[in-house]
Amino acid sequence: MPNPLDFLEGISSLALAPFQIQSVDGNLDPTKASDSPSVAPPLGVLENFKGTFAGTGFSLIFRPNSGPPTTTTFPNPVFPPPPMTPSENVLMLNLTTETLSFSPPLGSVPNRGLSRQNDIFLNGVSYVQTVNDVTNVATGKADSTPVPIHFEPGLWMHIPPSTSDPTITESIVRMGSIPHGTTINAQCLAPSTTLQGPPIIPPVNITPFLMGTSQLLGSVPFISQTAAKTNTPRLPQDLSKFIAEGTITQATLNDPNTVLRDANLGKSITKTVSFTVSTHSATPDQGGGTTNIAFLRLAGAATGTGPNAEAVQMSATFWIETVQHSIVVPPFKPGQTPLHISPSPPHHGALVPIFEVNPSVEITTPKMITVESIQIQYSQTVLLNFNAVTWPHVAVGTLVPTTLQTVPDSVWN
Repeated sequence: MPNPLDFLEGISSLALAPFQIQSVDGNLDPTKASDSPSVAPPLGVLENFKGTFAGTGFSLIFRPNSGPPTTTTFPNPVFPPPPMTPSENVLMLNLTTETLSFSPPLGSVPNRGLSRQNDIFLNGVSYVQTVNDVTNVATGKADSTPVPIHFEPGLWMHIPPSTSDPTITESIVRMGSIPHGTTINAQCLAPSTTLQGPPIIPPVNITPFLMGTSQLLGSVPFISQTAAKTNTPRLPQDLSKFIAEGTITQATLNDPNTVLRDANLGKSITKTVSFTVSTHSATPDQGGGTTNIAFLRLAGAATGTGPNAEAVQMSATFWIETVQHSIVVPPFKPGQTPLHISPSPPHHGALVPIFEVNPSVEITTPKMITVESIQIQYSQTVLLNFNAVTWPHVAVGTLVPTTLQTVPDSVWN
């Protein structure tokens, strides 16, 4: 049976070596004992971010179109010709594969308090995300040679509560850098509840809106959002093969989170923890924000058209799900080479982890066992400003572990 993660062959991922931070006060002052905790600070929900995950997803972005000589053209003519409004943008649709690698925990990261606020110690993991386009216009499937389109190194950090200045409960933060010239700092309060069962994934709206308004009050729908149209400023322009294959449909454009719900069909998800990090400060004030290079942020002042494509806000919801699988273990005697077994995919195209099976007791006849793994799903929206309009860039993904999953000894009791 082929490995369901064979698509990773040829896709680069970055191994993240262990690196642990400690306070150096004890080194610099021999009379003082180290103030680092003897036990590393907790990670909270970030305990689930370990090893490497991989999977599939979908990305949708309205991006600017320029004048000659770098104008993006289309197989079928569009009117008005770009970059005249409303053909000043290109709606790009990408079927994707991706990897998400996490480092071992960083240890005790001291943040020094002032006056009444005592020091706190953070802990977290570094990460590297790589995303590849696999959109095949010839087949309408996600089976093209992977082309890298996104690389993001960053940190996930767990922040303990502070009791004086500021007064804020336990929180988590994602800090990431994007090669286009944007950095993000997105924070939220740590999740405190677990949903028994699969996630409840709300819809996400891709419709642009006038800068300074909202999707509720200032929506500006574009013809490229209609899947059946074949003469709009969109790539791919003709979606007929994708519609026939069910890979990009009108439902996908109406709500890209449809891809996440479809990915969960047939899966036994027993519990879900979810949280939403955002660069837009909420109540209580959790900090955060975006920063952009001058090319993205400062252009357009003279013409009044706004920046080239300034990322002004990012929010991302993550669902950390416990998935239950059934696998059949063949006859086995302790001392044999451990077995590597994958459960049957719940539906066509679904990815599943690989379990290392090393029974501590003899298995004389095929035995079905129940095992669990972590699945990560996310839905991220970045708001881009250009030409006096705010344009949503939505990316979604469903990721499973690529590292071997260990079957606990308790299964054999």
